[in-house]
Amino acid sequence: MATGKDPDTPDIQALIIDSNATSRSILVGQLREYGVTKIVQCSRVRDARARLEHTVFDYVLCDQFFSESGDSGQTLLDDLRRAQLLPFSTVFFMVTAEASYAAVAEAAESALDGYLLKPFTPSALFERLSLARLRKIHLKPIFDAIEQEDFELASSLCVERFEARKPYWLYAARIGTELLLRLGRHDEARTLFEAVIAARALPWAKLGVARAQIESGQATRAITTLQGLIGEDASFADAYDVLGRAQVELGNFTEAIETYRTASALTPDSVVRLQKLGMMSYYMGDRKTAASVLSRAAILGIDSKLFDFQALVLLAFSYFSDKDRKGIERCVADFGRILERHQDSPRIQRFASIAQTLLLIQQRQFSAAVAAVRDMAREIDEASFDFEAACNLASLLAVLAATSIDLSDGEKWVRSLGMRYANTRGLTELMANACNVYPAYSDMVRECLPQINQSAEKAMAQSLAGDAEGAVRKLLQLAESSLNSKLADMAQQVLLRHRERIADAQALQDSVQAVRARCGNAPTRAVLGQDGERRPGGVVIRTRTPPPPEAAASAALAAIAARVELSADQILDMPDEPSIDEILGVPTPEPHDPAEKLRLRPM
Repeated sequence: MATGKDPDTPDIQALIIDSNATSRSILVGQLREYGVTKIVQCSRVRDARARLEHTVFDYVLCDQFFSESGDSGQTLLDDLRRAQLLPFSTVFFMVTAEASYAAVAEAAESALDGYLLKPFTPSALFERLSLARLRKIHLKPIFDAIEQEDFELASSLCVERFEARKPYWLYAARIGTELLLRLGRHDEARTLFEAVIAARALPWAKLGVARAQIESGQATRAITTLQGLIGEDASFADAYDVLGRAQVELGNFTEAIETYRTASALTPDSVVRLQKLGMMSYYMGDRKTAASVLSRAAILGIDSKLFDFQALVLLAFSYFSDKDRKGIERCVADFGRILERHQDSPRIQRFASIAQTLLLIQQRQFSAAVAAVRDMAREIDEASFDFEAACNLASLLAVLAATSIDLSDGEKWVRSLGMRYANTRGLTELMANACNVYPAYSDMVRECLPQINQSAEKAMAQSLAGDAEGAVRKLLQLAESSLNSKLADMAQQVLLRHRERIADAQALQDSVQAVRARCGNAPTRAVLGQDGERRPGGVVIRTRTPPPPEAAASAALAAIAARVELSADQILDMPDEPSIDEILGVPTPEPHDPAEKLRLRPM
């Protein structure tokens, strides 16, 4: 055991954030025992935030709950990430006595370096902090590139580390595949995933192949891949998440609900999986199950960043079907509190309006409810009125019709919603099932998809017959009247393909851009809630903005593809990635390396 501080060892700074003076004192004593002399203590979150604005710490140990102020370590971490006040070099550990699945899952989704469960021994603390620090040091060039949002360089460095089998090569590969998926390089990401599988048959890599297949529009192939993975390990919950996503995209809702039911049974306290099961139950017409499951999700995680407030909207609809007035009132009250934190969010404002209107209908205040619906319908043609808002309004219109409330424009509005968003079978079925309390509206939505497809086919036939300009103008006319992004995108594709043969190409291009702007960001595939925010099996990468689709590390990936078969001698026994086990504190042995001198040791 060391008897003094190594003069070559750099000074180490730590920040302890805990409202309990005793807990702070214990942590300070433990850190000083191992040579950390520069320690700052904060009892309040706002004081810690001020410190972090001006000082870069090596370690931050933060309590998860601050009961007196109502703050949380999770909120602080999110704020620091968002404001870019927490560099990748800082090791951030959450310290808490809370060991529930929901709490640990939320920690993992937040890109924490670790999750210390009280009580813990000093040796466990120092080993955990040291390993996290060593990983940061080895991967510093990659993290620096990500911090500068140079995703090209970051992905290249990941591939280089993977090829050379440098320390943490598997974790680097995992970051690299996530970057490539983010950049839209789905085939290259799949190549890297397959190379990882060849090197070491890791479930997350096999799952990554399926994710890449879904992103590249091969949902059917992804289902085959996932079924094989589940056959190997029936308890791999993340595989069910991705399988359910593929099934929803294809409109196979009967299979999807069974998939989500299995995933939820494997992890009964998972807020995300309960939400998916509850949402799918709602869209399948099982409102009783939806109410039960979604209410449990709300109880477990309404204040969690993993909670999707769309679940609360569907819970209000489910309570309405059960004639549960008190349940609707609770949802309205919840949205009142949520709006206090998200005052400027149009999405939350729409949600709150939906819940309030359901309460008005339940209270038989029909004139006020109709007036509220008319206000919502004024947004139907807005670019910001997305698919989620369209489904919620369609559900509300179906409720009004099923309640025999006369709304003369109801059918017109439902048809407008269907013509705008009925682009795939999955999207069409999701919206049609949102109207299932009034079957006539469901049928109306389903009729829109063949109409859109027929219009597109006629325009493409016109283009093939030699009248490309006429085809573009026809598609533009249809897209402008329906605000259907699929038709607008097809107009763009035909124009790009035949631009040289179209006399007025630039004017048409301007028209296409204007129509596409009016259509807004329509989804290309069906998902439940804000599914894009969570990537099952993926590693969380925090950035300021989503990266543009630029060129990725194609040459290095091609080299990997050329030698997927790897010998046993080439596979080094290096640590993989920070898993749930590591977050909870399962120690991992580390080989000797030049960064070893930075490991914390007892004085």
